[in-house]
Amino acid sequence: MTLEVSDLTFEFCVLSFIIMSNQRSKLEIMRHSCSHVLAQAVLGMFPEAKFGIGPAIENGFYYDFDLPRTLIPEDLPILEKKMAKIIKQNLPFDKKLIDREKAMDLFKKTKQSYKVELLKEMENKKVSIYKQGNFVDLCKGPHLDSTGEIGAFKLLKTAGAYWRGNEKNKMLQRIYGTAFETKKELKDYLKKQEEIEKRDHRKLGKELDIFSISKEVGAGLVLWHPKGTMIREIIENFWKKEHRKRGYKLVYSPHIGRIGLWKKSGHWDFYREMMYSPMKIDNVEYLLKPMNCPFHVQIFKTKLYSYKDLPLRFCELGTVYRYEKAGVLHGLLRVRGFTQDDAHIFCTSDQITKEVGDVIELVRFMLSSFGFKKYEIDLSLRDPKNKSKYLGEEAIWKKAEKALTDALKRKKLKFNKALGEAVFYGPKIDIKLIDSLGRSWQGPTIQVDFNFPEKFDLSYIGKDGKKHQLVMIHRTVLGSMERFLGILLEHYAGAFPVWLSPIQIQIIPISDKHIKYARKILEELEKHNLRVEINEENQTTAKKISSAEKQKIPYMLVVGDKEIKAKKVAVRSRKKGDEGQTTLDKFIKRVIKEVKLRSLDN
Repeated sequence: MTLEVSDLTFEFCVLSFIIMSNQRSKLEIMRHSCSHVLAQAVLGMFPEAKFGIGPAIENGFYYDFDLPRTLIPEDLPILEKKMAKIIKQNLPFDKKLIDREKAMDLFKKTKQSYKVELLKEMENKKVSIYKQGNFVDLCKGPHLDSTGEIGAFKLLKTAGAYWRGNEKNKMLQRIYGTAFETKKELKDYLKKQEEIEKRDHRKLGKELDIFSISKEVGAGLVLWHPKGTMIREIIENFWKKEHRKRGYKLVYSPHIGRIGLWKKSGHWDFYREMMYSPMKIDNVEYLLKPMNCPFHVQIFKTKLYSYKDLPLRFCELGTVYRYEKAGVLHGLLRVRGFTQDDAHIFCTSDQITKEVGDVIELVRFMLSSFGFKKYEIDLSLRDPKNKSKYLGEEAIWKKAEKALTDALKRKKLKFNKALGEAVFYGPKIDIKLIDSLGRSWQGPTIQVDFNFPEKFDLSYIGKDGKKHQLVMIHRTVLGSMERFLGILLEHYAGAFPVWLSPIQIQIIPISDKHIKYARKILEELEKHNLRVEINEENQTTAKKISSAEKQKIPYMLVVGDKEIKAKKVAVRSRKKGDEGQTTLDKFIKRVIKEVKLRSLDN
């Protein structure tokens, strides 16, 4: 934005990267500087443009604009050329501290209403502005010394973004980009992004007929198709089996509950923005449940337990509903209705460390079974500066935080402390899965809670014959069925291992005269509970094979005259391609072994 700034003396802002690295990394500063260059290029293309904000973000940067027309993909190369020219000019990033009122006058001159709005809310008497060339922006910095220090960059895409993330505000146009110090780093990043796009679970979900989301049903509400349902059933059955082996008791609870329950639990006061509006039934207000825990508490309260009965572990694949803003909904990964693999452990204080340790071991087992060998751990604690956001006394929180810390240390696990990330009723361990592309995903959580037992008067009879307050441990080992399947789709690029594949084998008869033999094979495979189908379409064998490959089916059995004569099948695997003929018995033993071992090598 061109401003009359002759009355201001700009000082060249010399910043050493050693100083900058104490606050922000050099790469982050370069990306932020690149966002300013983008804004200057947009100004050159649209002189009437209004500017929002342009921060550095993970892996890049963006800038939001109010423009006279909608951007098209062809605009990005034009803007890149303008940016390259600005970078080549090696324009200095000049910084000046000025009075807030003076800054408001400057931005009012060019009708930059978004900047004026930001300035009105600032309390500082002095604000910093940066200038490079004819572009001036409100910014606290820091920046590079000059545009010439920006390395390799690329504009990636455009998207809509409400001003300040509020759906009531105007929709702006956001341009995303990235920047790296070298062309090689940029090339490697773009190559990885191409792979990520190929693995997008929304794209794969449609191609593989796994799930859909219908506008008529509602945003963030998942419709599971038969193949997706099969995968989910496999995961859930495995989950139930492993939990029962570890002493968990499976329970079910309703989807709604009286509002008083949520007021007592604290959700109504501390979690209301994530809950749907009450519904009135027989003059009583009910709520869709955002969590299962208050229901499990009620199940516990139906009996009086002694110390001999503890720990008591209730588990449920319970569907919950949470209000997420439309702008953050994302396929299976961010939804409004989802099924948690939930559990609550009722135990004594002395049992906490062991129970948390056992949950950690269950998490490790479950994640490795699905092919996740690496993960990161955060210990989510209260924000010490804003304790009013949380339930409970100081002593209770310290006790809960120590219990989780001790459990992690006993397991010799590395973890990061995440201040302010605790839930309102207790601290938690957050475990992030690392997928095949090295990306991290939020998954399992473990929370120690002394507050619910106090609120709901949960107690047990101790050895002394007296009542004692117990402890609750809230935990999930996968997260949710929706999110976990979305992660699995991207982790395996849709090519699920045999034990998880909705269709494990497709039989391909070369012509109609081979269908009878194919059906006999089908019957034999189904006797062994293998998931199999026949492609009886009027297509060439090559087309049938291509179709099965696109569906990422692990095995194909091609049958024709030669196979009928030899009483064999011709095996094609997803991994090796054509493997030649073998007997059906040998093939069945091979697949059964893979399923039994939950092999991940297909």
